[in-house]
Amino acid sequence: MAEVSASPVAVEVHERVATLTLDNPARRNPLSVTTMTALTTALRELGGSGEVGAIVIRAEGPAFSAGHDLTELLDRTLEDERHIFAVCTELMETIQEIPQPVIASVQGAALAAGCQLVATCDLAIASEKAVFGTPGVKIGLFCSTPMVAVSRAIGRKRALQMLLTGQTVDAVTAADWGLVNEVVPPEQVDVRARELAGQVALASPLTLKIGKQGFYRQIDLPQRDAYAEMSEVMATNAMACDAQEGMSAFVEKRTPMWLGR
Repeated sequence: MAEVSASPVAVEVHERVATLTLDNPARRNPLSVTTMTALTTALRELGGSGEVGAIVIRAEGPAFSAGHDLTELLDRTLEDERHIFAVCTELMETIQEIPQPVIASVQGAALAAGCQLVATCDLAIASEKAVFGTPGVKIGLFCSTPMVAVSRAIGRKRALQMLLTGQTVDAVTAADWGLVNEVVPPEQVDVRARELAGQVALASPLTLKIGKQGFYRQIDLPQRDAYAEMSEVMATNAMACDAQEGMSAFVEKRTPMWLGR
């Protein structure tokens, strides 16, 4: 296991799975500008690595992330405030732009921008003890940027319920609403997230890139336009070496040898 970077975000790579750990448990892992920048940098570095097939984002302590560092939002200029949310947007967009699937491993509370982070990840595993919320309305700062990711994950009515009341939902409800994929016992959350990442990382890296990028490109298109775009994507995908190898291996009942092209 190789350590790639350190605090505020620890990064490890093992058997084609990278793990990014938020490591400020005493402050409930706030998404400060420094932390968000470190996450973005690490994701971009890993995104360009052919040695990484999937990425897990996890956290130390009782909270996954309580959201933005509120001390950074007090007594600042408008340009300062704009910068903070621009850094946040860059992080969220990077998660969905890099070729590898990103999996959130949520052991505790994911609130405000922390909930946004979970909603933005491609997949999410939650502990039975995890809770999710967008409580900004309670402190006079509506969770407008978390709303972008959360509403796309769970739909309008459920998102507005979270946003307007500021109340948290438990992990089982989050799974029922589509905010997370699975709920597991607390001691299994990291294990299951890494297991899922390992399963994903078995696929051709080229195929994962094509599939992930295609998913986000088509998801908000009208159905006819989505079919038109994805038909072309699938036709060109079928011509790739890895697709030809994978189909041949399936027919010949052998394990494929991915070339990444």
